[in-house]
Amino acid sequence: MSKTPFHLAWFISKGYGPKAWRTPWGGPNPASWVKPDLFVTLSQQLERACFDYVMIEDSSNIPYTYQNSHETYLRYAVDSPKLDPSVLAPFLIQATSRIGIVTTLSTTEYNPFLLARLTNTLDHVSDGRAGWNLVTGSNDGGAQNFGLERQFPHDQRYEMADEFVELVHKLWDSWEPDAMVIDRENEIFADPTKVHPVHFEGKYFRSRGPLSAPRSPQGRPVICQAGGSARGRSFAARWAETIIASAGSIPAMKAFRDDIRAQARAFGRNPDHIKVLFMISPLVDEFEATAQARREAQIAEANAHPDFHLASFSRLTGIDFSKFGMDEMLPELQSNGHQTIAAQCSGKTPRQLLEAGRALKDVKLIGTPDTVAHEMSALIDEVGGDGFLIMYPELTRRYISEIADGLVPALQKMGVVRTHYEHAMLRDHLLEF
Repeated sequence: MSKTPFHLAWFISKGYGPKAWRTPWGGPNPASWVKPDLFVTLSQQLERACFDYVMIEDSSNIPYTYQNSHETYLRYAVDSPKLDPSVLAPFLIQATSRIGIVTTLSTTEYNPFLLARLTNTLDHVSDGRAGWNLVTGSNDGGAQNFGLERQFPHDQRYEMADEFVELVHKLWDSWEPDAMVIDRENEIFADPTKVHPVHFEGKYFRSRGPLSAPRSPQGRPVICQAGGSARGRSFAARWAETIIASAGSIPAMKAFRDDIRAQARAFGRNPDHIKVLFMISPLVDEFEATAQARREAQIAEANAHPDFHLASFSRLTGIDFSKFGMDEMLPELQSNGHQTIAAQCSGKTPRQLLEAGRALKDVKLIGTPDTVAHEMSALIDEVGGDGFLIMYPELTRRYISEIADGLVPALQKMGVVRTHYEHAMLRDHLLEF
């Protein structure tokens, strides 16, 4: 085994919302989910384990796609409710000193100037550890909350996002790196000749600029993106520095990464500067048998509460999965939402979807820390890089510790993940190897 080094990050599934409130390990006070404590614990534990970053997922509506009602979503807290991730991020920043904090912000819900200012501020207060998870929106309910009738068509959202990001970059760059002089003797705070209006006039957006704040430590906060469709991959290859990827098998993982790297070269970018991280939900325990027993319990729970899981698929794709029989083979699904997830659902039955969860077809990632660590390393060797984004929707402190204190030490012992931070800023973490 060549033991290719790889990156680790964490995807806070369901965002700043309730976690594991129905489970025995969900904590003594489920109502405390509105406080940042669990997420502070997560960030501190992951920093101790030398993760690159933690990413806060988000969406801005109470879904109603499943059975055309919000009943299931609210009864079980399916992907809702959620508090604002940009308010949570400063708590995580203050509680840590090295790990990156990435906040999800939508190009169809934010104004470019407001978003540029917010992410610039987060980069300042974190000393260069801020990232922006760039999403275009996918759910009609979210669009309706912002006064639209429905979401813009899928590819048009990316066309709009291209222009959005171009403007945000110009705003971030509107202060030259040395514009903030702070010369008391000559009474010059900022050099006016080094702060520039942008006078941006686009098809969808316009802004005079300059940004109302100086250039941040990283200059441009790190851009994270999840582009799975053909148009989404092109967008990610043009703008992203780290990509959230979802693939069900080793060949699919390799094909996705190879495609991103090829498109990045076509845009004149160095593909090594884009880190593709694949979402996984490893399950580790002291013994193989107990890890397998927990997986079987997950499958049993999914079959006992199919509406909980299918409602989530409905939200992501915009397709009402209650219309299909549990053992009915799904047709080729067309989605204006997450097209990658819709494509992965096509040709399977709803029961297969809810039982599979985030499992890879080729490698299950279930067992002792050593077993799972070797499987992860072998996966990266075969795919070529770049790492994993761990996600676990029913997040508990128990699961965090199993990863930070069980799986990561096994990976560190193999020499495939870092044992300490060499750098202080997020972009430098990503470019370290």
